[in-house]
Amino acid sequence: MHLHVHSHYSFMRGVNSPEQLCAAAARFGMTHLALTDVNGVYGLGPFLEAARKHGLRPIIGAELVVGTDRAVVLAKTPQGYERLCGLLSALHLDGDFSLRRDFPEAQEHLALLGSDPDLLRALRAKADCWVELLPGPAGRRALTLARELDLPVVAGNDVHFVHPEDHPLHRLLRAIDCNRTLSTLAEAETVAPERWLQPPERMAAHFPHCPEAISNTVVLAARCHTDWDLSRTVFPDYQDHRRDHFSLLLDRCRAGIRRRYRHGNAAVERRLAEELTLIRTKGYVDYFLVVADLVRRRPLHCGRGSAAASLVSYLLGITHVDPIAHRLVFGRFLNPQRRDHPDIDVDFPWDERDALLAEVERDYGPERFAMVANHVGFGGRGAVREVAKVYGMPPARIREVTRRLSGWTDPERIWERVRTHPKFAGFALDPPWPEILELAARLDGVPRYLSVHCGGVILAPDRVARYVPVQRSAKGVRIIQWEKDQTQAAGLVKIDLLGNRSLAVIRDALAAVAANTGVRLDYAALNPVDDPATLDLLRRGATMGVFYVESPAMRQLQQKTGRGDFEHLVIHSSIIRPAANRYIREYLRRLHGGAYQPIHPSLEDLLKETYGILVYQEQVVLTAMILAGFDWGEADGLRKVLSKKSPRRLADYRERFAAGCTRRGVSAEVIETVWDMFTSFAGYSFCKPHSASYALVSFKSAYLKAHYPAEFMAAVIANGGGYYTTYAYLAEARRLGLKVLGPDINRGGWAYRGRGAQIRMGLMQLHGVDEGAIHRLIEERERRGPFRSLADLLDRVRLRPADGAVLVKSGALDCLAAGLNRPQLLWLLSARLQSAQRARHDRNRSWVPEAGSDSRSVPPLEDCRDEQIRDQELEALGFVLSAHPLTPYRKALGPTGRGMVLARDLARWLGRRVRVLGWPLCRKEVLTRDGEAMEFVTFEDESGLYETVFFPEAFKRFCSRLDRDRAYWLEGKVEQEYGALNLVVDRLHALPLPGSDDHAPAGGARRTKDWGGMPRAVTGMEGKSRSGISPQTALTIHSGW
Repeated sequence: MHLHVHSHYSFMRGVNSPEQLCAAAARFGMTHLALTDVNGVYGLGPFLEAARKHGLRPIIGAELVVGTDRAVVLAKTPQGYERLCGLLSALHLDGDFSLRRDFPEAQEHLALLGSDPDLLRALRAKADCWVELLPGPAGRRALTLARELDLPVVAGNDVHFVHPEDHPLHRLLRAIDCNRTLSTLAEAETVAPERWLQPPERMAAHFPHCPEAISNTVVLAARCHTDWDLSRTVFPDYQDHRRDHFSLLLDRCRAGIRRRYRHGNAAVERRLAEELTLIRTKGYVDYFLVVADLVRRRPLHCGRGSAAASLVSYLLGITHVDPIAHRLVFGRFLNPQRRDHPDIDVDFPWDERDALLAEVERDYGPERFAMVANHVGFGGRGAVREVAKVYGMPPARIREVTRRLSGWTDPERIWERVRTHPKFAGFALDPPWPEILELAARLDGVPRYLSVHCGGVILAPDRVARYVPVQRSAKGVRIIQWEKDQTQAAGLVKIDLLGNRSLAVIRDALAAVAANTGVRLDYAALNPVDDPATLDLLRRGATMGVFYVESPAMRQLQQKTGRGDFEHLVIHSSIIRPAANRYIREYLRRLHGGAYQPIHPSLEDLLKETYGILVYQEQVVLTAMILAGFDWGEADGLRKVLSKKSPRRLADYRERFAAGCTRRGVSAEVIETVWDMFTSFAGYSFCKPHSASYALVSFKSAYLKAHYPAEFMAAVIANGGGYYTTYAYLAEARRLGLKVLGPDINRGGWAYRGRGAQIRMGLMQLHGVDEGAIHRLIEERERRGPFRSLADLLDRVRLRPADGAVLVKSGALDCLAAGLNRPQLLWLLSARLQSAQRARHDRNRSWVPEAGSDSRSVPPLEDCRDEQIRDQELEALGFVLSAHPLTPYRKALGPTGRGMVLARDLARWLGRRVRVLGWPLCRKEVLTRDGEAMEFVTFEDESGLYETVFFPEAFKRFCSRLDRDRAYWLEGKVEQEYGALNLVVDRLHALPLPGSDDHAPAGGARRTKDWGGMPRAVTGMEGKSRSGISPQTALTIHSGW
């Protein structure tokens, strides 16, 4: 047995998972195994599960490393585990922590293993101390120390990997962690190749001179508690103890009935009684009261997830969708057989969440508060990039390879992708790339560091550190050492407080509408599910910027269905998941009148609302109960297994489902059909309460876009957008008939603002400008009024020359031009700033304008040409504001347009071939049933968006060109499916960027964002051409005419 073992939760040191370590220990005939990761119990849950699976007795411990002090600490008792958690928490949270000074008095509860003489002398009175003997000379020195201190010895091997051949992977992790190449990695940064999980007989062979080291290891292992069950339930405690909490919850629900329903009814009363009984039985009374307290702090919120099926949640104001009216199943959230503890998810505006978390920590106390962690691991292209770096590969070559791996998610099939994917056609991967890719695949999923979970909050009834160690994230947030799955398995019931940008969009748009029009719309009361304009917008799929329904796939689904009502939007929000593609087509057929028979007579009522197709998670659960006789617990277990990548467990459930169905007389054909539908829920899927909650937010967003487009689109951009770039949202605003005004230091604020038929760009858009300088500028303007001239601006606000240049190039200083063009304004700005700088160097004189700093002395500089203005805007804003990216190409086509069709006219060309110009906005690569790659790409031109399809043959020919974001000439056939148009592309030409002599950005040139918010090279204020190829020439070259 081994008492000093590191898993890959000893971040960037250990190689193997707890599962791999336990499996190997069982193969070697061991009975006990300790897990002692560095300064934490990060992998405790997987370790205990793996130990039970392989018949091992697990010992909980950690290796504490504080400065030069290092010792392994094992929990001998449950109380020892609590003290270990406290010790580890103090180590991470107390900057002055000393292992020697702060180790608790815990001889009965903690064992300490080490070989440092000073540390052992300091702690022998506090802990049950043992001297650890490692194989080799170090062990002989430790034996001498043990005899000197009269302490018992144990055998150890400081295990870092299962097999000796895993040592190169350990060196790889250390090189990545140290930011070194493998050839320059210091030997002191790694452990020796002998530090593997050696079998008992091999370990015994290392200590013929000290057999008691082996026997003592057995003795100590036997003294350690191994019957661990951490699955107790830890709920938050509601702090108001002046009255009984259940009666308080009941009273608040009664008040909710009066608010939500005005008058109760039998259905509401019956549902409330059922829910409260189960909530009380399951111990959730305080939990609901605490969550209700949190949402009252921020009225603009969205409760979601399965908790939205709860009437109690609805009555308390946690959620906003009526579960009775929408037939939401409470059992998906809580049911008598559910063994785990579901949590409640609540979204808040993204920029309010941190303040809310700070309030919660303050009010409940820091000892009771912590957030759940994320274990961030290696994966995909990131793993390839890191391995290639330590192999010393050139950065340009690494980019070439990883760019071709975009979308790769299956490490076990990486060579299949390299051999067969069109992006690798003709692309040689010489050694050491095969080895790099193999090692990157082996790193997939190996945890690298901790981050903060997007919303999980633990509020313990006492100290969080009693249950799990607490430390601080890189940003200083108190986090526990476990991720969400371990947290749930250990019975710590979290509350998810999440940030949502679209809620901030709605908040800001409502405020702007009130300020601009006097119309005050209340977020909670806004329920526009019957508003004709909103329904029409959703039906047409004109949903760019609208929460949850703006992706190309969702927009097309809305167009194909032609339905904008609430219930269908809920269906669409759930069915549009990767594994359900084949059922989307069947859903469309049935929706448009296609005949179908229920899968089974007993499922007709359950599936009637979704046209006989399984769409929601609770339909899976209820179908398993109806057909196979599963109880709630077993059926819910099936739902969970479908969401996990566990083929073995899924196969077990399939066998049980088929057996249950057969016993109840269900035919094999029905079993196969239903199971096939079940598998469409693999990966991720949604319950109806979640989709309904989000659909209501979608309706609020769509209402604002339909009725107040300027305020809405400005709020979308100001809050960082969603699926698309800022440029794409501005293009959408123009398509809505809005005028986009450039930045202006006298009229613009920090954020984008919309009013009437205009959107004013916010000064937040300026690239490369010190954010503090912009805020100082706005504060000065608000305090003392608009700037009257350039001189007034420079007298009142101190600007860096670079910041001033961006203000000029963006057009933000056009309001101060006083007849000067931009080159002259830039010249004057430079002259004044240089004069002021010289004055500051000479403190004996006050600053006065020098010759050349007065507007009367500005030389007669030529104004910028259109292409120069575009280049300046590109540099200052990240995209071109004054013209569409396709404008130069469109002009080059001449008055006839050479037969090019605009996006808005594609419907007139249905079934015919067309030529179009396009700028890509987003793309999605997918695999066909045969495993061939194809791609959907959304393009736009000046008139609108259009969707394109690159089937496998076209994708093979053009995928390398599609890697570049730029103007394209496309040819293909216009097709339609249920009213939604697609251009099936069979010819594609990448057009050179204006100002470039190649089809790619100039090598080595400084890059920002291009005309459409994508990368391209930047030219300076002078606008000198870097190319001899004009758009006219480019179109002629590629026309083929």
